[in-house]
Amino acid sequence: MASLSSEAIDKLSRVKPVTLGQASRISGVSPADISVIMIYLGK
Repeated sequence: MASLSSEAIDKLSRVKPVTLGQASRISGVSPADISVIMIYLGK
């Protein structure tokens, strides 16, 4: 996903959260990044 920040991509690939809730609690992942993921997933 090109819209995610590079920091968010790095953190998400390291942690590999299972839910959006877990992803939203990762330091370096912004609410905007979570919104992009939600749109991508169609939720």
